[in-house]
Amino acid sequence: MRFPRAAFVLVGSLLGVVGCQTDYAQLPTFSAERKLLQVVVEIPAGTNHEQVYDPATKEFRRIQRAGQDRQVEFLPYPGNFGFVPGTRTAPAPGFPAGRPLGVLVLAESQPAGTVLEVLPIGMLLLDEAGLLEQVVLAIPARPSQQILPETTTWAEFLQHYPAAKEVLRLWFQHRGTPGEVRIVGWKDEKFVQQQVRAAMQ
Repeated sequence: MRFPRAAFVLVGSLLGVVGCQTDYAQLPTFSAERKLLQVVVEIPAGTNHEQVYDPATKEFRRIQRAGQDRQVEFLPYPGNFGFVPGTRTAPAPGFPAGRPLGVLVLAESQPAGTVLEVLPIGMLLLDEAGLLEQVVLAIPARPSQQILPETTTWAEFLQHYPAAKEVLRLWFQHRGTPGEVRIVGWKDEKFVQQQVRAAMQ
């Protein structure tokens, strides 16, 4: 049986597309043109399924606990959770090499693998079973993607959306095992800038 040459070209093209994966871990921390902080979305807003980007395979994989896909047994993610490429936190139990700085982008749902330019507005500090976790709170830099008008700083967020802070506090406290997560504190956008610079590799 003979196949037309066009079929081989098509199959070759498809294989090329499939094999050409973005290495999100190697993206710059700041965008080239606008010098804005970049975030790679791992978990879209509105889902309960947790996943992370695996730089070894260049794929997004589900987080597992005891052989089962881990799910938030509470309300779904209130924003798009992801990481700042080119950053690494201090080594900690379970993360001997550290891990990328985590970010919750307060915006409509974006698919995993979306790279967003963001404006950091604050940071949530958590104690999760004795492990300190920093979560940057950010909004999209693009005005058409913003859902919180007149909010580009921590002070403006507190002024215009005090209830949103309370929603985030409750969500982070209840997303895992009850009593395992404690809110340590909240910081402003200037603190975030310092932490990003300190975490850059």
